[in-house]
Formats: sequence, C-alpha cells, structure tokens
Amino acid sequence: MKIIRSATHFGSSKKASLEICRQVLIKKDSVLGFATGSSPMEIYKYLIQYYKEGLVTFKQVTAFNLDEYVGIEKTHPNSYAYFMKDNLFSHIDIDINKCNIENGLADDLEQECENYEKAIDSAGGIDLQILGIGTNGHIGFNEPSDKISAKTHIVKLTQSTIDSNSKYFSDMQMPTKAITMGIASIMKAKKIILIASGKEKAQAIHESLYGEITPKMPASILRLHPDVSVYVDDEAGKFII
Repeated sequence: MKIIRSATHFGSSKKASLEICRQVLIKKDSVLGFATGSSPMEIYKYLIQYYKEGLVTFKQVTAFNLDEYVGIEKTHPNSYAYFMKDNLFSHIDIDINKCNIENGLADDLEQECENYEKAIDSAGGIDLQILGIGTNGHIGFNEPSDKISAKTHIVKLTQSTIDSNSKYFSDMQMPTKAITMGIASIMKAKKIILIASGKEKAQAIHESLYGEITPKMPASILRLHPDVSVYVDDEAGKFII
C-alpha cells in the first residue's frame, strides 16, 4: 500500500484525481470503477475541471458503479445513479451508454448481480477502482461480517450505515438493502484508490492498515492487493504510524 497524506481533503482529492487522469491518458479506453458518497465528490470536481480545461477526455472510458440501493428509482435524487450523473457523468464527455450501475429495481435481483459481474468481465475487468471507507470499515456496501461476500450481491445495511446515510433521505424512508460489488469483485481491479477524510474515519483507517486482516474490517482486505493508494487528510490519517 502507498499512503499519501495531505493537510486537507482538497489536497488529497487533487492528488487522487491526477492519478485517475494519468490512468485515462495512458489508456484512453480505461474501465473505471466509481464510488459515491462525500469522500470522492471533490475528486469528481477536479475531473470535471480537467475535462473542461481540455486536459483529459473520457469518450472511450467505461464506468462501473460500486453499489446502488434496492427499491429506489434511478431518477430519484438519492439513488446512486442520480448521484453519479449529477456529480460527474453529465459534466464530462463520457458515453452514458458505457456507464453501468446496478439496477435496484430489477425483478430478479440475484440475476441482476450475476449480470453485473458478467458485464465487468466482458469489459476486460476494472483498471482503476475508486473507494471510500465507512466508519465501520465498509467498502462499497460490504459491511463487517464473519465471512467474505466475493461477488456482486445483495446486502442488508447495518444500522450504523443507515444512521450515517439517512440524513440524505428527506422524502422517503432510507432503503435497508443495497446491491454492491463484492470483495473479490473489488480486489480484481488492477489498481485501487481509497480516499478518506475527517477524524470520524481515522479509527477505520488505522485498523484497516495495521489491524487484523478480517471481513469484520472489510477495508483491511485491501492490504492483500498489489496496487493500492490510500489518500488521507491529516484528520483521517492522525493514527497512521
């Protein structure tokens, strides 16, 4: 693992965004794995800026989203499909037909999970996967557990995750289930970027980097990957040795 520290989240996000741009400049048809939530939002702002400045194009990029809520329309402002469109896809020249996001309203959710895995494999696998981290160490919606869920699967969200995200749901009750890429799906990515900010993420970062490698701290499993860059600000990285 490479640990890249910055004084602020803006600094971390800029460095991470430059790494993503390098990936796309080296391989124009890169397959990128995108994450949602507050952690990567500044990264996306920088990517939009670089695109508008003519420094990078995403025309040939294929995108796969980490996760999506079950039982929510893609057009709903709290869906992750809407999040990605609103915060990135509608502001760059990516082909929307190459932007893949799990369908949380599929008639057969198990089949949707299988189809999503096949789509990733058919695209040649993910070249670079962006991750945030939950306060409980979850990546995607892979919550702490006694076992690893390898492939894309349906997950019941923990109360801590519901508590963290329910503030975004003002017009409806927050969903209690989601579809997420599994740990093995994530680990198959050729390169991984993890970004974290704020003191509330510091303990999870510390346990992931130095604690036992266990599905009870899902992000710790990233230590088994050959190419991971962890971007933290001073607050999130305050327990890093």
